Parts: sequence; C-alpha cells; structure tokens
Amino acid sequence: MKKQITAFIMIITSVLMLSGCKKNDSEHTWILATASPKDTVTQIYADKFAEEVNRLSGGELTIEVYANSSLGGDTELMESVMYGDIPFVVQNTAPQVSYLPRLCLFDLPCVFADISELHKVLDNEEFMEKINSIYEEKGITLLGMSDQNFRVMTSNVNIKELKDFSGIKIRTMENPYHISFWSSIGSNPTPMAFSEVYIGLQQNTIDAQENPYEVIVSNKFYEQQDYVIQTNHLPHLLSLITNKEFLEGLTTKQQDIIKEAAATARDYSREQALKRADERIDVCQKGGAQIISLSDELRAQMREASKDLYEQIRTAVDDDTLYNMYVSGN
Repeated sequence: MKKQITAFIMIITSVLMLSGCKKNDSEHTWILATASPKDTVTQIYADKFAEEVNRLSGGELTIEVYANSSLGGDTELMESVMYGDIPFVVQNTAPQVSYLPRLCLFDLPCVFADISELHKVLDNEEFMEKINSIYEEKGITLLGMSDQNFRVMTSNVNIKELKDFSGIKIRTMENPYHISFWSSIGSNPTPMAFSEVYIGLQQNTIDAQENPYEVIVSNKFYEQQDYVIQTNHLPHLLSLITNKEFLEGLTTKQQDIIKEAAATARDYSREQALKRADERIDVCQKGGAQIISLSDELRAQMREASKDLYEQIRTAVDDDTLYNMYVSGN
C-alpha cells in the first residue's frame, strides 16, 4: 500500500513540476500535503504559505495544497518529504518522533502555562537552529513552527485535585511519552484509533480523551462529555518542513521567497489558532460542556508527578542546552 501511495505521489509531483515549468524555466508548481481536514489551523498555515509564495514571486511560484490525507497519512507524508517525493508538508510533531527520536522534547508535559511562553521559545533563533539540525539528520529542513494551541482533556469526571485523575480511562495517541504522562498522574491511558473515539465516548468504552480544541469541536466530542478540562498538558505543534536537497537546489531568490513566506504563514496561523480556540471554547459551552480551569498548584503537582518522564526525555534528547532552553522558556 505504501509503495502505491509513494508511486502516486511521484506521478502527481512529476506532472505538476512539468506543467508548472514554462519555457523560460521561471515558473514552477510544487506540492504541499497535510493529513488534516480543511477546516483546521493546519490548513490555514498551509494555505497562507502557498498564498505568500505566490505573492512574493509575482505568480512565478505556485504551491498546490493537498489536505485530508489525500496523498497519504502522517507516516507516508513524513517519508515522502524525506525521500523528496513531496517538497512541502505541514504536520504535527508527534508522529515525527518515530523517525527523529530527539523530537520527544516536545512531548514534555506541563511546561507552559500560556501559549505565548511557547512562542517565545520557538522564536529563539538558537533554539530553532538546534531543532532544525535534528530534522537535517533525515534530509529535512524545518521552515517554521506554528501550533493549534494546547491539547486539553474532555471528560465526564470533573477534575479539581490530582487524585481526580485516578482510574480515568483516557484515549491517547500511540505515543509512549503521552502514555507515560497519563499513567504518572494516575489515569488509565488507552491508545485507540481516532476513528473510534466518538463511539468509544458514546458507549463508555473510554471515559475521556485529549486533543486540541479544533479537534474536539470538529468531531463533536463535547456532545459526549460533561467537561472540557484545560489541562494544557502539551502544545499541539505544527511543523512546516521541506526536503533539504530540494530547497538547496533552488535559486537564492527562490529560497528567500520560501523562507519569508514561511515566516509570514507561521505568524498568521498562530494568530488564527488563538482566535479559533476562543471560538471553539464557546461552541463547547453552548453544546453543554463546562469549561474547567486548573489551578497553578494542581498543574505543578502534575508536573512533579511526571518527573521520571522528564528525566527519560532529557536522556533521549541528549542535549542539555536544548532541553534547558525548552524547559526554562528561554
């Protein structure tokens, strides 16, 4: 199946490259793919990048955006950008950890109290150079990072104290660090296919789930849950990545356009993520779910309970400077 998808991608890429090259070889059309639905910040990020590339190049460079896994899921897209089959991809960092284990840095729980603290770190040039060097191990260049705000928990159990997490069967991604975090605070993490989550909540196969507000609303999880708990345990990061060899093969002018467009798209999508989070909180409330904020004391207890996971990730990152820059927020 993977070979069929890769072959399909290569055919589309070839067709678009050929159709986008005019006689003077100054006009090009490239592909950007995501595994996310169209009505998401991921799509906003991708579309804004494509729009800016076209604007800055005076129409000479065009990017066609393919959303909703139309060219493959996260695994296929990661491999396709690694091997140069697709020039650009926007995706969450979590599935990239399988290929780039040191990106587990972004799986550290309860680091940031506010999303602006995360942005401060991501806008630190030294920090991003170190992160980019991790991507370059697989022949990838990181053009920028945005986010879909924090991941939060929905539940039929109100959370006021650390002990309230005890025994809650919560659906998580199949990520060992995510699973370890929920276990550390007493919950019962249960990896489950995303397509099964709504029914799982409806039939009480699971008690809770965790996702950014975008996903909670688009999939109407709030219909089956009494509470949206603002655990803010992880930022839902979005990376805009490209094939390193592809980028270096472009002219200096084209590279400058790509980088400027990426910076503009990053900033714009972050703004939209903040706005949309507020709008989606309102949808959840109107749908009957109660929004629960956690105290600073409880968040500190959650972080303390996961201290073994912090040490595990520190060891995996194997760069104390990088680790401390992320944890300290500067």
